[in-house]
Amino acid sequence: MPAKIRLQRHGKKGRPYYHIVIADGRAPRDGRFIEKIGTYNPITKPADINLDFDKALDWLNKGAQPTDTVRAILSYKGVLYKNHLLKGVKKGALTEDQAEAKFQAWLKDKEAKIAGAVEATVSEVRAEKKKRLAEEVKINEARATEIAKRKAEEAGIVEEAPAAETVETTEATEESPVEEPKAEETPVKETPAEEPKAEEAPVKETPAEEPKAEEKQEEPEAKEAPTAEATEAKEEKKEE
Repeated sequence: MPAKIRLQRHGKKGRPYYHIVIADGRAPRDGRFIEKIGTYNPITKPADINLDFDKALDWLNKGAQPTDTVRAILSYKGVLYKNHLLKGVKKGALTEDQAEAKFQAWLKDKEAKIAGAVEATVSEVRAEKKKRLAEEVKINEARATEIAKRKAEEAGIVEEAPAAETVETTEATEESPVEEPKAEETPVKETPAEEPKAEEAPVKETPAEEPKAEEKQEEPEAKEAPTAEATEAKEEKKEE
């Protein structure tokens, strides 16, 4: 079975990295190989390919069969085109100088395309970065406005709280006259204490005088009682 130009996988999970190797067609993919002729990193944009051009061309001339992915890599690097030109030279369709001139022209064109692709990827990366920055700026502005709004609302609530307290105090002062039944109850406690004092003052003055007046009034009655009895006795005596 002829030799194959194939990829041998390396790298971490989700981040593959390949070696371009010449291996026996019966060997497993990641098994033994004859020679390593390059590397291939598909993660980068554009893909990073390091290839020994002369060894790849030599193995093609020896009859090594590339896999589909390796064939695309060899076409991208111009190995297949150079092999095609060399076959034309062997057949006599072209001279070596003509073949070399065509290959150099193709190589310049390819390098220009690669440079354009690299610039396009770089510009895309820059555009994506600018877009992300613009989105982040918008998000930050939105967050700042929300924070300012919340702070304003909190400040308004804090201002309304003292205003509510003042309103409550004013309402309490205005409603205090309505709550005068309690104040009316206090005079009840005060008046009994004051009225007896006002009543006691004349009582203390009059009792001193009234007993004298009563004594004066009672004395004549005491004096008149015996006279009436005496008169009655006298009349009885006269009648007898």
